[in-house]
Amino acid sequence: MTHLHGSTHLRLGVNIDHVATIRNARGGLHPDPVRAALAAADAGADGITAHLREDRRHISDEDIAKLKGTIALPLNLEMAPTEEMLEIALRSRPNASCLVPEKRQELTTEGGLDIVRHASLLEPYIAKLRAAGIRVSLFIDPDRQQIEASRNVGADIVELHTGVYCEARHGKSDAEIDFELKRLQEAAEQADEIGLEVHAGHGLDFESAGEVAAIPQLVELNIGHFLIGEAIFGGLDSSIRRMRAIMDNARAKSSGSKSA
Repeated sequence: MTHLHGSTHLRLGVNIDHVATIRNARGGLHPDPVRAALAAADAGADGITAHLREDRRHISDEDIAKLKGTIALPLNLEMAPTEEMLEIALRSRPNASCLVPEKRQELTTEGGLDIVRHASLLEPYIAKLRAAGIRVSLFIDPDRQQIEASRNVGADIVELHTGVYCEARHGKSDAEIDFELKRLQEAAEQADEIGLEVHAGHGLDFESAGEVAAIPQLVELNIGHFLIGEAIFGGLDSSIRRMRAIMDNARAKSSGSKSA
């Protein structure tokens, strides 16, 4: 029996990390990630995501404090499962914390957490975050074992890694693209069935977001780098509104086809 946490409205979480990347390339205060978060809210975002990395390559501790104190939208803090990040999360009290794998040498998050392998490490972090009233999300690959393990360690949410699907759309065969999309669909259905809220993100753009948005169990998409990059050409407001429209249209079509 499916719980169908999903609804006609699919939430859009806008990741503002790479506004800070541009700021940090030169130093100083411009462009301001908090200003970007406020603009995202005006353009139709439902939440703001920020990844506080251990090396502080983009978002800073001060950014997190300012975001929490300024924006009205829910704040999703992406973080590695470390004592330092736990302390910051407990101090800043975001709406949610998404635990992600992190390697210093990577340019971006390259894959999902291995919950099966690291369950004993993750459980105390999850318990402490939840005890503080912070919802816990785990960024995982669309894999049946990882989903089951996520439920077992006490997560509220899984965020399915869409990067492999998005990469497949650039040069792979139709069969490979369909295979990766089916993995996401089946993972979303499984996670929803066992009581997890289902999010998705990584690498989504105007072309790839529609098929993912049509997955009925999904509650939220988190998109960042593409939207910030696209803002160079048409503005942040325009890029977010266009993504919001693509998501809404995909969800409406999906809902309509199921009720027909």
